[in-house]
Amino acid sequence: MNRTSTFSAFTIANGLFMILVVLFTLYPFVYLVAQSFSSEAAIYAGKVTIFPVEFTTKTYEVILSKPDFFRYYWNTIVYSVIGTFIAVAATAVMSYPLSKERLRLNKFFIPFVLFTMYFGGGLIPNYILVAKTLGMRDTIWAIVIPGAISAFNVVLMKTFFAGIPNELEEAGRVDGLGVFGIFTRIILPLSKPILVTIMLFVMVGMWNNWFGPSLYLQTKEKWPVALYLKQIIDNAVSPTEIGASSEQASQIAASVKSTAMVLTSLPIICLYPFVQKYFVQGMMVGAVKG
Repeated sequence: MNRTSTFSAFTIANGLFMILVVLFTLYPFVYLVAQSFSSEAAIYAGKVTIFPVEFTTKTYEVILSKPDFFRYYWNTIVYSVIGTFIAVAATAVMSYPLSKERLRLNKFFIPFVLFTMYFGGGLIPNYILVAKTLGMRDTIWAIVIPGAISAFNVVLMKTFFAGIPNELEEAGRVDGLGVFGIFTRIILPLSKPILVTIMLFVMVGMWNNWFGPSLYLQTKEKWPVALYLKQIIDNAVSPTEIGASSEQASQIAASVKSTAMVLTSLPIICLYPFVQKYFVQGMMVGAVKG
């Protein structure tokens, strides 16, 4: 009886704790949404909590009425899709050999991969390499190539690959598969959780990336939406930069930052529920195995 009571009390306390964690996690985003639909006067007066005060869509109308906004959104989709495909493919190709103990010089290469987690060469050398030496300035490749392979992602995927039984590969060899066939027809299909996990990491990074484009993209028409919205945030009180009149700018200066963050976060938030199962599984297995 006492054990049952203790278990019930623990279950209730654990449930209440998790509810509090969820509320604290959701509150910042809910507050941003409420602020983006509230008037500037209500925001400055501190009246906004979780519900909009003096409901208005003026900020959204100003931002979404700009035709450039949708071009920047399309640029971001292109950069994210191409960059994610290249990053996941390159990471998988690099991680698979490193996961095999029989690879010659395996222990020689791994420290070099780990070293890049602590030292990336510096901003100026990277800029010279990408913009001058490789000549990729003002091209999509300057955005998707430099960060295609992350040491953290390589280690995570390598750990997952190392946990796949070698017997499966031996069975593939018996059936006449070569290394490429084993990798594409056995290893990759079994690695959906870690592939989706890396995909989500890379896509979120690409979607929110504004610093790289600000360095390498000279043509404004090639900007991603994150860089465009950053400009809006930096110039929130300037009506000419956000395409509004002086009267409109005075009404939306306080809520424009919240609106920009909501518009940037919304696609990733909508994507996550569809990949949550694979993401959690990939993080758990990739962290425990090996």
